Amino acid sequence: MLEMHDVHAYYGKSHVLHGLNLHVGQGEIVSLLGRNGVGRSTAVKAAMGQVQASGSIRFKGEQILGLKAFQIAHKGLGYVPESRDVYPTLTVEQNLILGEKKGRASRWSMDDMYGLFPRLKERRHTPAGVLSGGEQQMLTLCRTLMGDPDLIMIDEPTEGLAPKIVEQVGAYLSELRRRGISVLLVEQKLAIAMQISQRVYVMGHGAIVFEGTPSDLQHNSQIRKEWLEV
Repeated sequence: MLEMHDVHAYYGKSHVLHGLNLHVGQGEIVSLLGRNGVGRSTAVKAAMGQVQASGSIRFKGEQILGLKAFQIAHKGLGYVPESRDVYPTLTVEQNLILGEKKGRASRWSMDDMYGLFPRLKERRHTPAGVLSGGEQQMLTLCRTLMGDPDLIMIDEPTEGLAPKIVEQVGAYLSELRRRGISVLLVEQKLAIAMQISQRVYVMGHGAIVFEGTPSDLQHNSQIRKEWLEV
């Protein structure tokens, strides 16, 4: 569904991605692992048209490299940034309405969002800017879903969250897969990635250094020690 081949990406003259290759299949959860600074966030930003890149990035068989972010989103690629970009003065419900993609039937409704995260229903008339970090993360995830993406890229969704909220995020990701939606998850918490992913990639120095199943990674102590453990 998403195929990135020989992707190089830059911030000005800084060369961040060095020939990245990865793919995400239909209804698959794939985790992109690695230490901070290796280029994981840049990889998803390149797919979303937010950084200067070269190579090939195809989504549902169509070349999307060079398109603007809003054009890519309209093709069904969703993106949840690490920064949790909520609209602070709008209520929870207004934020969700802004995420809707007009002109087509959606697999998701407002009730679905409140079913996934009941706390959002309790806070639906509350300005998003006064929500806790965990609540803002729930809202950002759900607002992206309201656009009915076929594949959703999520950058560090569990960063700074309480263990109970991390469990909810894991259940959310599993529900996406159950409904046939593909997920590319950028994550540092090895436990959740190993639990819900069908495949994992490990990045180092702007390129993929390992690809396999969670079981493969579990049994490869050398890769874990060299590229993941602190």
